[in-house]
Amino acid sequence: MKIGLFGGSFDPIHRGHLEPVRQARAALGLERVIYLPTARPPHKGERHAPALARFAMVELALLGEEGLYASPFEMRDAVCYTVDSVEHFRRELPGAELVLLIGADSWASFTTFRSWARILDLAELAVMVRPGWESGEMAPRLAEERARGGLRFVANEPCPVSSRELRERLRRGEDVSPDQVPPLVIDYLRKYGLYRSS
Repeated sequence: MKIGLFGGSFDPIHRGHLEPVRQARAALGLERVIYLPTARPPHKGERHAPALARFAMVELALLGEEGLYASPFEMRDAVCYTVDSVEHFRRELPGAELVLLIGADSWASFTTFRSWARILDLAELAVMVRPGWESGEMAPRLAEERARGGLRFVANEPCPVSSRELRERLRRGEDVSPDQVPPLVIDYLRKYGLYRSS
């Protein structure tokens, strides 16, 4: 059994959090991908929507998505590091092959992750990248992982949407498109007025 893990603040979740993961799931032969919305991301100070609202939006976005699931593991009221989540799922799924999915933006700072070498001991690393993207110079341990197949780069089509841009549009009272955000999430955003300026 091959399981993907994909964390983030998802503030809000959008097409750019879904399409690359679908493509990675197919390319890597993952049985399922577990999304890990985090209540308190270690790398971002301010969160714009409450943690439970962000978790609800992830659940709504994944309802119709085959093989994509949400986990509440990182919803506790404490900073949760990627290594904590990987260790948790290694204990929970001892027979599974774990694959940590990260975007090219996270790849650029991967060696600053807490216990990044420990993450590589516990899971394969798969970086979702856009066409034309270059991996750049790698730390020796990362180069070793790539040589032995423990590090993969998965090409995905560009998806020009960002959470920051969506928050700005919603703050101004503008609508967002179902091409950018799943319809159930749009309904949730409208009902609760998330990101609207007061």
